[in-house]
Amino acid sequence: MKLVMTLLVRDEEDILEANLAFHRSRGVDHFIVTDNLSEDATPAILRRWSERGLVTVIEEREDNYAQHAWVTRMARMAARDYGADWVINNDADEFWWPQCGDLKSALQALPMTAMAASVERANFPAVDGDGPFWDRLVWRDVRSVNPLGGALKPKVAHRADPEIEVEQGNHAVRRGGARVDAEPAAIDILHFPCRSWSQFERKIRLGGAAYARNRTLSKWIGMTWREMHQRLIEGSLRQEYERQNPPAAERAQQIASGRLVQDVRLAEAMRSIAQGGQERP
Repeated sequence: MKLVMTLLVRDEEDILEANLAFHRSRGVDHFIVTDNLSEDATPAILRRWSERGLVTVIEEREDNYAQHAWVTRMARMAARDYGADWVINNDADEFWWPQCGDLKSALQALPMTAMAASVERANFPAVDGDGPFWDRLVWRDVRSVNPLGGALKPKVAHRADPEIEVEQGNHAVRRGGARVDAEPAAIDILHFPCRSWSQFERKIRLGGAAYARNRTLSKWIGMTWREMHQRLIEGSLRQEYERQNPPAAERAQQIASGRLVQDVRLAEAMRSIAQGGQERP
């Protein structure tokens, strides 16, 4: 089985290398990455991995967050040009954790009739401080919601198909215009969307403005991004960050109430990768 992962990235220097190293250690054979106008160390990280033959990089210069088109392009490449059997369309802040074995065995355990796999996500709230994000963000929400309070949608992986169409957000795929049914997979997605104020503010500023420039998407698509961008314009985004990054006393209350539980899976995995020299974390 060949497993290919796609990534759409923009200014992800604080998390990208960890994402690549982790998923490589869990069975991903190759990465196809679209870099959308990164201005930090992201291109240098991708260049190192590309030189090792593990990453194919597409440079996308448009600035309208046409995620569905860009990810569909990568997903079709995975099937057509890289011999993939399964494709995971991922974001840099998501870590696909197989509940047992590796990602390949988790996907192979699905029925042969399953053309797509549905995977639930869990949020890890921000914790300010120095050092890598995975060493600080070790408390997981028991009930994860998006910043608007709505249910956190699962993500979907799929069997490779040169005609696949990936919906905006990577929440579903279509074949011949019809949405493909997805079977639950024994995988968890560990989600780290908010890692520092500078990272969060930059993500909303760039992503929200890109959504605003896209005239082909319905205004109802990307509502979280659009709402957060409006808060940035109004000057209230910092309050949203602080809500996701509570002070120590409030965090202790959330732990005591059972709202947050300790989850060190990624931290331990990244330490193991670093110590074993499997990949550069």
